[in-house]
Amino acid sequence: MTEKKLKRVMIQTLGCQMNVYDTGRMTDMLYDLGYEPTDSPGKADLVIVNTCAIREKAEQKVLSSLGRLCAIKQKRPNLLIAVAGCVAQQQSEKLCQRFEGLDLVLGTRVIHRLPDYVRALENGKGPIADVEMPEENVFDNTGLRSEAETQPPLKASSGGVSRYVTIMRGCDNFCAYCVVPYVRGWETSRPPEHIVEEVRALVSAGAKEVTLLGQNVNSYGKKEGLCSFPRLLELVSGVDGLERIRFVTSHPKDLSDELVEAFNRIDKLCSHIHLPVQSGSDSVLKRMNRKYGRQDYMERIEKLRSVRPGIAVTTDVIVGFPGETEHDFEMTLDLLEQVKFDTLFAFEYSDRPQAPARRFKEKVSADDKKARLRELLNYQAGITRQIYEGLVGSIMDVLVEGFSRRGRGAGDEKDLNKPEMTGRSPQNRIVNFELEHSTKQPDPGQLVGKIIPVVIERACANSLKGKLPADEPAAEYKSKGGKIHAA
Repeated sequence: MTEKKLKRVMIQTLGCQMNVYDTGRMTDMLYDLGYEPTDSPGKADLVIVNTCAIREKAEQKVLSSLGRLCAIKQKRPNLLIAVAGCVAQQQSEKLCQRFEGLDLVLGTRVIHRLPDYVRALENGKGPIADVEMPEENVFDNTGLRSEAETQPPLKASSGGVSRYVTIMRGCDNFCAYCVVPYVRGWETSRPPEHIVEEVRALVSAGAKEVTLLGQNVNSYGKKEGLCSFPRLLELVSGVDGLERIRFVTSHPKDLSDELVEAFNRIDKLCSHIHLPVQSGSDSVLKRMNRKYGRQDYMERIEKLRSVRPGIAVTTDVIVGFPGETEHDFEMTLDLLEQVKFDTLFAFEYSDRPQAPARRFKEKVSADDKKARLRELLNYQAGITRQIYEGLVGSIMDVLVEGFSRRGRGAGDEKDLNKPEMTGRSPQNRIVNFELEHSTKQPDPGQLVGKIIPVVIERACANSLKGKLPADEPAAEYKSKGGKIHAA
């Protein structure tokens, strides 16, 4: 009997958490075809670039990656190259024309067809391009396992205490700068019972925390007449063994009082919300078609902090949107000062195909955009430093994810003597802490997946450093109700 040839797939993931989730699904589907994951394009039989089109820089990364892969294919003609995600959806024809070695272009709403196309390519058929936007609900197709929701998901990509779960796709908001409605399609929600079953399966596989994903989770279920998003949070919180729930992304205009109140009554809901503001100027927000104003946004923050004191708020900001004046930019800096965001993601505005703002006049110069971005990031760095320094001396419940970058894998003798672990607080703050080799300290491997108290000793630019409390028992640790108890 001839031994079956081992096949390997490498998936390069660019962009948002939803792309990370889609990569897991593609890995899982390909596992059923006999493909095992690899991190090396030199060892791969199939390479998929899972792409993002939200910024021009992200798109350039895609083109560079495909160029390198096609050069490799000249030496290895049997290598299969595929591109998926938003750039594939947006520029299918251009990609096929530009990259002669490209075998498959797969759109955002047809991921479930990947196995059929890979089989076809293995049989010498191709190249193939499919960027159809099917009329039916995308969740009626598999790829999100709607026909087998009770089966353990992510066989090939399993592992990790914190996992993503997509609850909806697409967007109906049509912000002036954004391509999501054009490359991800209209808003479509997934049945709540399927979501709960996937969360239950992930928890059975070792997950302690899930992050619910959608372009605008606040409008979950409205079009289909499903339960509200706060009700979905309640259903997910009922999964035994699940410790924490997070979600992204929320649109401020749809942040309901019911969702605010969920932070008051759902204990598993983490004390963190990512609420993209984009600008602190009402005139810019209006041109962006965001459908809320500066005061609306600040009132929502006040409500959140009234029901969940200490909640961390993070945001997105675009600088240099067409027509943004120096005064508009100063209003954004003032908003940062008023709200006191934990951290933010900031970007220079760039014209994107299909987005309405591409046609807007009064473009801000490249030099001004760079200068404003630099000033914004420096301003926020000062706020973050102030918040983090105020946490020194406090004790945080940290969900341990594994070794930090400086941990045991670093290979030097010091790290072996003091392995450094990493995890996140309920506020989504990264916390790194060292362990002494001592009978009073737990074995590092036993801490992964546990929620443990860490005393914060030092504030870093984007993380916190700490240690276990000196009086913690030396016995085994286990998580119970978000606290640590001796077994």
